[in-house]
Amino acid sequence: MPLVTTGELVRRAAAAHGAVAAFNIITLEHVEAVVAGAESVGCPVVLQVSENAVRFRHGRLLPLARAAAAAAERAAVPVALHLDHVQSDQLLRQAGSAGFSSVMYDASRLPYQENLAATGAAADWAHSQGLWIEAELGEVGGKDGRPPLDAHAPGARTDPARARAFVADSGVDALAVAIGSSHAMTTRTAALDHDLLKRLSAGLDVPLVLHGSSGVPDDELTAAVAGGITKVNVGTALNVAMTGAIREFLTAHPEAVDPRTYLGVGREEMARAVARTIRTLLRPASA
Repeated sequence: MPLVTTGELVRRAAAAHGAVAAFNIITLEHVEAVVAGAESVGCPVVLQVSENAVRFRHGRLLPLARAAAAAAERAAVPVALHLDHVQSDQLLRQAGSAGFSSVMYDASRLPYQENLAATGAAADWAHSQGLWIEAELGEVGGKDGRPPLDAHAPGARTDPARARAFVADSGVDALAVAIGSSHAMTTRTAALDHDLLKRLSAGLDVPLVLHGSSGVPDDELTAAVAGGITKVNVGTALNVAMTGAIREFLTAHPEAVDPRTYLGVGREEMARAVARTIRTLLRPASA
């Protein structure tokens, strides 16, 4: 079916008091796995390409973006394309022409006023191009190989009052909030601050996004959706699934040389991980 927009999927999720799953892709196998997993549960999904993934692909956005768009257009469920964790203004300005309907502009590494200024300029440009834009306030941690921040360090978590001012002054359409998760976690041990999420949800009139969801246990994820998260980003969990399946296959088949054999099992395991995540988001929170 035709590509849909991230903004529309998030609006639908919010209206249903749910969340849309957004998965970061690196290879064609990631693309195919995310679409297959979403189709298996009959739910919409967002395919995300990060600036780090573009860097891995020799700085070229279009090959992976076009593969994702082609897969999305053949999918049996609605699929949107999102450009994730963009720090480069040059990359930002490629979003629309490459088929993305949305972008997450990440200036969270900067002091507040610099983050606000950079994000506001990015939002002005994005809106002039018809793009939906997400930003981050606080520090989720774990990006670019950096260790997670101390959850109690100043600025590590999103302050509700500052978040209200940031959203109003920057004009962003959604906000990624730091409530205890971290990027690149390979164990599911993150504990979310649900009281903080409640205050953020009550005080903001834009959708809230959870980054670093690979490290969040199922019960915490369902509680986060019930608490107001409407977009859930997942990346590392797919890499863990793919790498584990390939490692197991090659250990059992040391003679294997055809990449289709081991990439195939990796793709299948990622598709199962996608389906599990989406089902978790659909599950009602525990009483």
